[in-house]
Parts: sequence; C-alpha cells; structure tokens
Amino acid sequence: MTATGNDEAKQLYVLGHPVAHSKSPAMYNALYGYLTLPWTYGLMDIADASQAAEFLDAREFFSINITTPYKPLALEKADVKAASAQLAGGCNLLISFGEKLLAYNTDGEGCVAYLERAGVNFAGKRVAVCGTGPTSLAIYHAAAIAGAAEVLLLGRQVEKAKAQAQGYVRQLRKMAEASAGMPAAHDHHRSIADTYRDCSFKYGSYATSTKAISAADVIIDATPLGMHAGDPAPFDPALLSDGQFVMDVVYGHGETALAKAAKERGCQFVNGAGMLVGQAVVTALILFDLSGVETELGFDGIFRLMADAGFPSQL
Repeated sequence: MTATGNDEAKQLYVLGHPVAHSKSPAMYNALYGYLTLPWTYGLMDIADASQAAEFLDAREFFSINITTPYKPLALEKADVKAASAQLAGGCNLLISFGEKLLAYNTDGEGCVAYLERAGVNFAGKRVAVCGTGPTSLAIYHAAAIAGAAEVLLLGRQVEKAKAQAQGYVRQLRKMAEASAGMPAAHDHHRSIADTYRDCSFKYGSYATSTKAISAADVIIDATPLGMHAGDPAPFDPALLSDGQFVMDVVYGHGETALAKAAKERGCQFVNGAGMLVGQAVVTALILFDLSGVETELGFDGIFRLMADAGFPSQL
C-alpha cells in the first residue's frame, strides 16, 4: 500500500537509556515501509542527560519517542505542550514541526486503547495505577477519560502520590474550565470537563491502600519494577484475586513478579507489549495528520501491522 501526501525523507528516533531492547524501530519501520514512506526510525541511546539535552536542542529529527529517563526533560524543551503532556508532567513524543517543538504523551491513550481492544470496559470501574511518574499520570488520566468511576494513584510514599495526584487535578480543573462545552475526543469517552466532574481522583501508598488495591477492578503497574531480575511486585501480591484485570507495562524482561502472582491468583493479565503498540499507533496517527499523510489503514489496521512486526504471534 502507498500512502499519499508526503514524499520527504524524515529521520525519527526513540531516545532513552537503555533502549537496545526496544521494539519500536521494527514496528515503525515496518509501517513506513508498508506505506512506502521515506521515513527512517532508529535508536538513540544516550546515557548522559546533558548529551540528551544537546541532541534535543539540535532538532535534527522529525520526531522522537522518549522513554526513561528523559520524559520530563523532553517536556521542558518543548515550545508547545499538548494537554496529554502537561497533565502527565512529561512527554513521550516530540515532533519538530516548522520552527516549533511539539510535545505529546501517548502512553495513556495507547494503554487504554489496547486494554479496550483486549476487552476491558473502563466505564464505572475502579482503576489503580502504580507509580508516580509521567507514564503513571498519563494512564491515570486516560483511564478517567475512558469512564472510570475512580482512579487511584499509588506510590511507595503517600506524600509523593498526594503531590502528583493533586497537581494533576489542579491542571485538569483549569483545562476543564477552559474547555467547557467541548466534546469528548472519542464517542465512548468523556470530555475533559465531564472527567473532572464525574471521576473520583484518589491517591495512596502501597502500604496504606491495601483495601483499595484488593477492591480495584483494573490494576496497572507503570513502574520500572520487573526490568531487572529479582525485582519485587510493587505491592503485596496476596492482595490480588480472580476477577481483577492486571497489566504490567514492563515487557521483554521475562516474567515479572507481578505477572507470576497475577496468573497464580486467577487474574486476567497482560504485559506492556500491547501498550507499546497502542501508543505507537496513536503516535503514527499524529505524525500522519501533521504531515498530511493519508492512508486507508485505521487504528486496527496499523495496530495489527505494527504488532506483527514487533511481537509476531504474541498480540
């Protein structure tokens, strides 16, 4: 299939450290090759923060997907910040557009889109999100937008979770007031104003929120735990029970402690591979829209193509 609307060669990257394990180059290059776009996607593994800042300042790219630990830095460097990035406190997508650097966060939308594709209906559900960084906040927001009755942000320290959750709600309130009357981005989701009004935003620590964890319908671990051998689950796995849907954003590092416990306790479980593909699809659609690229592939078509390239027979 050939896409129409753009024949200019472009360079794209994933920036972070480490990124050697990333499936992103395989997925994006498969999509661009399928559409015969002259776009090339590669790894940019930079361990030093000052060197990462220099790379961003040079702007010798069309777009960058940003992973740990540079999401806050990328947001700081942006000239224009989408609501998704502002609410998360970090961005995972920078686009050099004209003379501006645009910041987005597609983690939350990609996560929720994948989970909905996997059969999760967020409407009226209680959702617990582990972690207090940009990825966690992006998912916290996306779950609320998708219709959750309650979203709970969990961290090791209750004061950190409180600060992040309250900071998010303050930002959301300002956006709700500014966007009153604007419709939801998707038919089955809430608008910003409805999300602020109708969702209950909570916070806690793993030690103080044991009842809430046990009562959650959906639990999403957005911490780095599981990337190293011997990493524990973020909370006591004995709190899990069948009927819960559990997701660990970590993928490609073997079975995590949370994954093992969730399966043993009869929970439905998925790892972060589907989220990676989901946010990649959202990213691609943003890039196509800004570049004037037209394709007959919709979300599902792009998802399938990218999943087959990055995770053959696994999604």
